[in-house]
Amino acid sequence: MKKVCISGSGLFTPAEAVSNDELVATFNRYVADYNQQHAAAIGAGETSPLQPSSSEFIVKASGIRSRFTVDKTGILDPQVMRPRIEKRGEGEPSLMAEMGAAAALQALENAGRKPQDVDSVLVACSNLQRPYPAIAVELQALLGTRGFGFDMNVACASAAFGVQTAVDAVSRGSSRATLVVSPEICTAHLNFRNRDCHFIFGDAATALLIEPLENSLSQDRFEILGTRLQTQFSNNIRNDFGFLNPSEQPPRRWDEVLFRQEGRKVFKEVVPMVAELLLSHLADLGIAPAEVKRFWLHQANLGMNQLIAKRVLGRDANETEAPVILDEYANTSSAGSVIAFHKYHRDLAAGDIGVLSAFGAGYSAGSVVLRRL
Repeated sequence: MKKVCISGSGLFTPAEAVSNDELVATFNRYVADYNQQHAAAIGAGETSPLQPSSSEFIVKASGIRSRFTVDKTGILDPQVMRPRIEKRGEGEPSLMAEMGAAAALQALENAGRKPQDVDSVLVACSNLQRPYPAIAVELQALLGTRGFGFDMNVACASAAFGVQTAVDAVSRGSSRATLVVSPEICTAHLNFRNRDCHFIFGDAATALLIEPLENSLSQDRFEILGTRLQTQFSNNIRNDFGFLNPSEQPPRRWDEVLFRQEGRKVFKEVVPMVAELLLSHLADLGIAPAEVKRFWLHQANLGMNQLIAKRVLGRDANETEAPVILDEYANTSSAGSVIAFHKYHRDLAAGDIGVLSAFGAGYSAGSVVLRRL
């Protein structure tokens, strides 16, 4: 089997951003209006008042300070509190494919490749804009790549699962080169009226080009030493949006088909799962944790990442060893670990080892061990 590498990465960042202060101001206006409208029921003890949020609470709970979004105006309107996305005709590119194409073209440029050099496109993300035709096939048409494309969803771990799928295809010769694209419009499946999670998500798109090491033209390459995936069923992170919603009797409330989680349970259960995955993967490859120069971890929660890194290293990791992008981007689901990789890999020297790890709902987790060439 051929040795395989990541030869290029790409990142699309939306033009608009929402700060914690802006988000909190909108949320607190909504809370004040709600409590006023339900004052009688609250006074009678029939309804509990909503509690305001604060920027300090958000930073303490998550480490997030801002997030990018495809539409700021709708999110900051207390009567709307969701991104407004203009409906496109069937003859126009979808927003998700458009975002993915921007990231993919950057990855190709960084790898010194053209779309015609690619045989397969995998769109690996947590929420797809539509069931079919596949976003990946649309993206294939937009880019002008050859071969095939398909979508896959393993929640926040999707990029890692996409990388392993790409490695399998390229190493066995069924694809000369594969693009793994993770376009995430996370703000559209977020309940901005829920104090516990209204601050979590942001929007972005990433891309990685996977190709045989022997054919790579790039001077910015990472050999993929190994991949490992794990899933374990849990309801603690859930999104129930689907085509059966209108058929269900009784129908679900609007907020039951958006993202929701049991944050404390997730923290308690995912941290040991991911730490053990990374430790066992490194051990099987004969790599000591101390040899790893960089951990590009899923960017969901600062405290979670710090604890995972500590369990793996046996000590606290600094921001060079485990770089943070969620303060600026928030949780971009499957794109987060790749954003960290894209922005923080160029300083590594030849021979340096890094680990890209993505994890989330499912539970699902993936590990990709890399060596700088």
